[in-house]
Amino acid sequence: MTPATPSSAAPLEVTKEDNAASAKPGNPKGTESRSPGRLAWTRFKRDRTGVISALVVIFFFVVGIAAPLIAKVYGKDPYTTYGMNIPGLLNEFNNPVKPNGGISSDFWLGIEPQLGRDVLTFLLYGIRNSLLIATAAALLTTLLGVVIGITAGYLGGKTDYLVGRVIDILLAFPQTLFFIAFWPVVMAIFVPPTDNTPVWLTVTSLILVMTAFGWASIARLLRGEVLALREREFVEAAKVTGASPARIIFKELLPNLWTPILIQATLLLPTYVTAEAGLAFLGVGLSDPTPDWGVMIQNGAKYYQDDITFMLFPGLAMVIFVVAFNLLGDSVRDALDPKTKR
Repeated sequence: MTPATPSSAAPLEVTKEDNAASAKPGNPKGTESRSPGRLAWTRFKRDRTGVISALVVIFFFVVGIAAPLIAKVYGKDPYTTYGMNIPGLLNEFNNPVKPNGGISSDFWLGIEPQLGRDVLTFLLYGIRNSLLIATAAALLTTLLGVVIGITAGYLGGKTDYLVGRVIDILLAFPQTLFFIAFWPVVMAIFVPPTDNTPVWLTVTSLILVMTAFGWASIARLLRGEVLALREREFVEAAKVTGASPARIIFKELLPNLWTPILIQATLLLPTYVTAEAGLAFLGVGLSDPTPDWGVMIQNGAKYYQDDITFMLFPGLAMVIFVVAFNLLGDSVRDALDPKTKR
């Protein structure tokens, strides 16, 4: 027996337009209209804002993944100090000789003051590192939040109470202040004061800490959904037939929770991108000379009064990515649950 989709999980609404758009010659009438995934995809393709946002997001991920290849074709890298190695690029004050940050046919986005590193390749690798950290943290946060939220909601009782109190504490905890205050202490435990902190340790720590503090919101949402779903008839029927708790969770509950899970996941990634960049800007997390969005903005802030070019490119790239991903999240939400569309 196929269980009915519960109303609390925001079922996909079938409209006449959806039926007409999803109908294909040669298929039985109404067959395609009963596929929620195909309906959502049809709605999404009709949303021009969502499609454009998806293309922009894909472009950023492709650029991040292909950063080494692009840098090789371009003939530059983010670590070489071209301004110090090539005479005539920097003046006596170690600022670019050419206007607009030293933009030229050789350096498409200019060079940094003092060291003269190539801005374009530094930005490409910065996008790569920022998206790597944010994507890993978003995936782990979603996985942990789904497991804890569904488990707490289904089991209830003392487990639900304990998880609920932990969620309340995490949501009320000042995460940014914790990062700033305790990051040096945590790093000192693993790295001697005389040694430099390895980049892999910094990246791993950022991902783990953001995951540890980020799962609470999605867990609370799913806990509430499961509390409503576990009393539904199809769950009771599964219990009567002797289904195990694992089967009930994975076969009965989880399929009805994909909509809120996907929506929350699309909101997490841009949040983590800005959070990681903000921490780097404050000197917590990745630091120079490791390429990063926040590191670039931090360096550019030192010279914005003389030349805003060094802040313009990383800042504009981050704004475009975050806005595009937020618009993409709205489009995904509207496609999965058209009743929320305004």
